[in-house]
Amino acid sequence: MTAPVKTDNWYLNPPAREYRSVSAPAGVLEFHRRLPGYAPTPLRDCPELAAELGVGRVFVKEEAQRFGLPAFKMVGASWAVYRALAERTPEPERSWTFAELAAHFDGSIRLVCATDGNHGRAVAHTAGLLGLPAHVFVPASIGQRAKDGILGEGAVLNEIDAPYDDVVRTAEEAAAADPAALLLQDTAWTGYEQIPGWIVEGYSTIFREIDAQLLDARAGGPDVVVTPCGVGSLIQATVAHYRGGDRGGDSSGHRGTAASSPSLLSVEPVNSACLLESLQSGRPVAVRTGSTRMAGLNCGTVSSIAWPVLQGGIDAAVTITEDQDLQAVLSLERLGLDSGPCGAASLAGFKVAAASPALRQGMGVTGASVVVLLSTESRAANPLS
Repeated sequence: MTAPVKTDNWYLNPPAREYRSVSAPAGVLEFHRRLPGYAPTPLRDCPELAAELGVGRVFVKEEAQRFGLPAFKMVGASWAVYRALAERTPEPERSWTFAELAAHFDGSIRLVCATDGNHGRAVAHTAGLLGLPAHVFVPASIGQRAKDGILGEGAVLNEIDAPYDDVVRTAEEAAAADPAALLLQDTAWTGYEQIPGWIVEGYSTIFREIDAQLLDARAGGPDVVVTPCGVGSLIQATVAHYRGGDRGGDSSGHRGTAASSPSLLSVEPVNSACLLESLQSGRPVAVRTGSTRMAGLNCGTVSSIAWPVLQGGIDAAVTITEDQDLQAVLSLERLGLDSGPCGAASLAGFKVAAASPALRQGMGVTGASVVVLLSTESRAANPLS
């Protein structure tokens, strides 16, 4: 078995495709289909990108609008809130509707979280569907549009003049001091792992949609899946789907296609690469975050439940500069795709990997490869704007 290969700005793990994970429950997609406003997000075929990058086909999963919000986070927040509330009822295994949960709790639970924008808005939106109050803590540095989006969902907003990791600790302390509070955080630490695990399960809907959409496009694959990484929860869901035993069969009969174990690539900003630093060190490492327009990826610590999964299951990790990310945003815009800085990180990261002979070979990228890029937000979702 070949050992991992490390450089200053990338990491390659040849044994990753032998790693096995646990898939999300099959009922997650059906749960989302029952929610008001559900529709699969588009999977855009981009032949111009395929020609530029020297691969067979490139698809962009465009999460510019999910349940009316400008990012993917709602699929995780809604499932986690549902599971957490159901656990607080006398019948936790019952298939509750949101209307039934709203009547059962009658506003008695307060949802609390920290966010750099999109997760907090998703939690607040879910709270609104359930008639529950929400309290969201944000770094003061995020833009007014992101704050207004959270306030527009009816949440109480607290601005903290501190980095994201410190804001998470503030939210944790506030929730611990309030008997009615339920902390809904999308990163895990020792002693707080169940709810972040449900959030990761919620993200599985994205990949089950991709399976069906690739089948409809007669594309085969995927051979490569590229995911932006902040604390690592979304790419943990990527590993769970493509390294798990279930490739996402659903009631329509769609199942996963071709490559049973695609190459998985993580992308981070060079100024806040907590996963890359951890992979290179062989242990979780907290990093001091810098300034980046990719605000949703500006995280200094890998989620505790994501770390072992990512260490074992991702093939490669790269970092990108601010300029590389900006060029990717503009490239996608020229193709008619709405992708914010975090979403466009996937394209920027794959360009870095495709330009490296060592990474290209190590990831098994060929002229026939089918590549899926996860674009996680619209330009309107950029928390700095």
